[in-house]
Amino acid sequence: MKRVLNILVTIVIFASCSQSETDEATTGGESPQPSAPSTGFDAELAASLGADQYGMKQYVMAFLKAGPNRDQDSTTAAQIQAAHMENIGRMAEAGKLVLAGPFLAEGDYQGIYIFNVTTIEEARRLTESDPAIQAGRLVMELHPWYGSAALMQVNEIHSRLSQANP
Repeated sequence: MKRVLNILVTIVIFASCSQSETDEATTGGESPQPSAPSTGFDAELAASLGADQYGMKQYVMAFLKAGPNRDQDSTTAAQIQAAHMENIGRMAEAGKLVLAGPFLAEGDYQGIYIFNVTTIEEARRLTESDPAIQAGRLVMELHPWYGSAALMQVNEIHSRLSQANP
């Protein structure tokens, strides 16, 4: 076993010496300088999205929860849902709502919003415009959140992916 280990060590040393000789031959004996990694950083894009040095920014996340008033008849509930969806579209068009979507599992938590605002007060004013909140079908739980500034491009990209208007 010891002999096999010695042979392996010898092969590794020989291979590394051979690589050094090959490097010297191709670079004229000079050590190659490592190239700076290309980060692809786009200062103009970062600034336009409000990104900080980490490519992040502050948002407010809203958890949409089942509200106390969910006993409307099916016609009224459908009207409230349609108005809720229209409101989502308005907030997204205004650049205030970055991301929205329902949870797929049944339960108290119905969905999320991510608002392009920096304060809970701003987010609260936006949630108060939601017909589902006004009707008591939903309540919002608001939290400051720090995430990628790239989220600011989600709505633009989504519009190119969706075959149906939400």
